Amino acid sequence: MTRKSKGRQKVEMVKMPNESNLQVTFSKRRSGLFKKASELCTLCGAEIAIVVFSPGKKVFSFGHPCVESVIDRFITRNPPPTSGTMQLIEAHRNAGVRDLNMQLTQVLNQLEAEKKRGEELTQMRKASQRQCWWQAPIEELNQPQLEHLKVSLEELKKNVGKQAEKLMIQSSAPPQYFLGSSSTGNGGIHRPFDLKNTDFSSNMPNMMHPPPPSNMMPPPPPPPPHQRYNTGFSRGFY
Repeated sequence: MTRKSKGRQKVEMVKMPNESNLQVTFSKRRSGLFKKASELCTLCGAEIAIVVFSPGKKVFSFGHPCVESVIDRFITRNPPPTSGTMQLIEAHRNAGVRDLNMQLTQVLNQLEAEKKRGEELTQMRKASQRQCWWQAPIEELNQPQLEHLKVSLEELKKNVGKQAEKLMIQSSAPPQYFLGSSSTGNGGIHRPFDLKNTDFSSNMPNMMHPPPPSNMMPPPPPPPPHQRYNTGFSRGFY
């Protein structure tokens, strides 16, 4: 079941009582603070020094061109040197810092884009799992899904058993051989020949038919009139 987000809410400006939430919030806000300071240095050429102490008494700092020089100028109230050499060095340093800040900004933007892409892929994966829930691990299925999957598997088992039994019956049935008989004696009907019975005399009636009895045979036709009284002489018609 997907977790519903409460949306963007306004955070109350009081100290967090939960120590774990406090550490996470400090880490995120510190990174955001340093990012904004880097953008200010890049866009405006400002010199910045930031020193932050965490709730665990750890120190974090960010400075441009460096934390020490900015703090020294702030403490002594001394303006920066105006010599040409120092100005060139400072300009070269500032150019290098600006390039590094630009690279850092690009990397942070790419990281943010990859995070969003990862969230989109996670949402797509969850949506795909909701559509094809039976492909998910068994541990992630709820009670109705498990019951539905059980019924489907039982039905599949029955169908597989029926098909296997059908194939076994077809493979175990012995082949039958047929011998053809005369179309005049049996009407063109073919009778199966029993291979198990080796006594061919019992099968002879199926293959041969005896002649009909003499009393059932028709008499021969009478001779022609001119051959009834044959005396050895014949007349010809001329």
